[in-house]
Amino acid sequence: MNTNNIIIREFTMDDYEQVTALWTQAGIHYRPKGRESRSHLAKELQGGQAIFLIAVTEGKVVGVVLGTHDGRKGWINRLAVANAFRRQNIALKMVAAVESRLMTLGIDVTACLIEPENTASKSFFYKIGYTKVPVEYFSKRQSTDA
Repeated sequence: MNTNNIIIREFTMDDYEQVTALWTQAGIHYRPKGRESRSHLAKELQGGQAIFLIAVTEGKVVGVVLGTHDGRKGWINRLAVANAFRRQNIALKMVAAVESRLMTLGIDVTACLIEPENTASKSFFYKIGYTKVPVEYFSKRQSTDA
């Protein structure tokens, strides 16, 4: 596939169905009744801490990354590229775009959480300079959809 005509742009709620279809196709575990619901993502977009980007070609979403920050640390979430467009540096360009926007905000640390079985993501992030930090992650959820 020719990636010369791929545009990386801001996600809008009009892109929601294509993005969730891409997550499904890519095997990304998302919560359509919780934090990745249409209403929740719309609220996040209004909150000022979201850097949600998509890669588009010929009107079709072929990549997505959700970036957020808490004012001191940036996070990369839900990175996915359509199977037919993998290994063409789309993920690299999307991550770099999020990192650049975070740096512009004065945020020097960018992190991501990767599920243990997701070896492709672990390999990708190692290759682009991320290192594994041994921490234990705890969370408190208001529901199983959160």
